[in-house]
This record gives sequence, C-alpha cells and structure tokens, in this order.
Amino acid sequence: MADEIHTTREADGTTHTTTVVEREPRRGGGITLIVIVALAVAAFLGFQFLGNEKAETGAVTEAAQQVGDAAQKVGDAAQEAVK
Repeated sequence: MADEIHTTREADGTTHTTTVVEREPRRGGGITLIVIVALAVAAFLGFQFLGNEKAETGAVTEAAQQVGDAAQKVGDAAQEAVK
C-alpha cells in the first residue's frame, strides 16, 4: 500500500493538497460463495429428510391399517365360532 500526497501551490499563494490512498482489493467473495453453497446443501438435505419422513409416515399408516383389518377379521371369525 502506497499513499501519495500531492501539494499544488497556485500563483496567488493558495495551496491545494491531494492525497491518493491505494488499498488492497477485498477478498470476501470466496467465503460468500462457500456460505451460499453450504446453505444450498443444507436446504437440499432438509427437504430430502422431510420427504423420507412423509414416506415413512405413509408406510406406518398403511401397516397400521392392515393390522386393524386383520384384527377385525379375527374378531369376526371368533364371533362366528361362538354361534
């Protein structure tokens, strides 16, 4: 980094000072990209988890329904056997 100071003296005796400051370019773009990619991956995995949970809930519901139907059939058969 180099700072430059330029002083100009006018004919009437007034002076003007100009300072030039050179700065390093910012390098935050890489970190921003990493954060965006991490958020995208987290969102993708979150939606996958929710999708799997819905499928699992549906399978459990169907199995419970089948158990309930089987229990009903056993109950009907038991009533027929008592008659």
